[in-house]
Amino acid sequence: MKLNKLFDKGEFVVTGEVGPIKGAIPRDPNYVPPCMAEALHLEGKVHAINVTDNQSAVMKLGSMAASVRLKQRGFEPIYQITCRDRNRIALQSEILTAFSLGVDNMLLLTGDHTNLGDHIEAKPVFDLDSVQLVKIAADLQKGKDMVGNDLLNAPDIFIGAVVNPNFQPLDLQLIKMKKKIEAGAQFFQTQAVYEDSVVDEFIEKTGKFDCPVQLGVVLLKSPAMGKYMNKYVSGIHVPQEWIDEIGSVDKADRKKKAAEMMGRFVRKHKDKFQGVHIMPLGWTDIVPDILEYAGISVNGDK
Repeated sequence: MKLNKLFDKGEFVVTGEVGPIKGAIPRDPNYVPPCMAEALHLEGKVHAINVTDNQSAVMKLGSMAASVRLKQRGFEPIYQITCRDRNRIALQSEILTAFSLGVDNMLLLTGDHTNLGDHIEAKPVFDLDSVQLVKIAADLQKGKDMVGNDLLNAPDIFIGAVVNPNFQPLDLQLIKMKKKIEAGAQFFQTQAVYEDSVVDEFIEKTGKFDCPVQLGVVLLKSPAMGKYMNKYVSGIHVPQEWIDEIGSVDKADRKKKAAEMMGRFVRKHKDKFQGVHIMPLGWTDIVPDILEYAGISVNGDK
């Protein structure tokens, strides 16, 4: 199901996220890849599952293959595609291919630079940026390719984009958000947010945009992770109180504490958004606990 049907009905849309494996999926029908095992923890708890595209520029199985496998197993994938590794011909072709294989929802991103990943000598493409990619996808919806040629069949896709509420000055990020909406973006997921003030400023300034937005949250697994993000992840700040709280329990208890902390944060802010996107970084088994703490179910109860 395209997620627009849920947004249109006023449902609070809950999505999770999995990362493809670093390797191929064997042709053994009994083999369950880790991303599928992660997805099983989300079954009945989320409406759809994002599938990352070589996240952090680390080479892995393609997000399209993982998305199709999830679809075949009854999950609703959100296929992520970045501009980093493909030129405009390949980007258009992959959108058409993904739809042809049953994928309805897509999240279009610029992508992390290759110098952050495990192939630092790889040449990044960045033929287009995320705004241009959204425009291309919207044109494909209308039956035209980027240069105006007619398509035999137009893909009936639902186009998602990303916005970063942490970016300063925020007004510049909102200008880019507006451009994405004008280009054809139909829903947004935010980058990871940890600060109440960031949420409040973002909501105050985006009230004029008539486009559904999901609050994006990344699980904080340890004090070291928080410190690393503050030092190396541009545009995201983890407050010291978060770092102190996750560090206040033994390592064996950090999953439980992380679920409690994130659930509390989502509960506080959920009514300001049209959904939540949880990025568990492998801890998908505690996503149900986060949603319980937050008072959310996929049946529409908040």
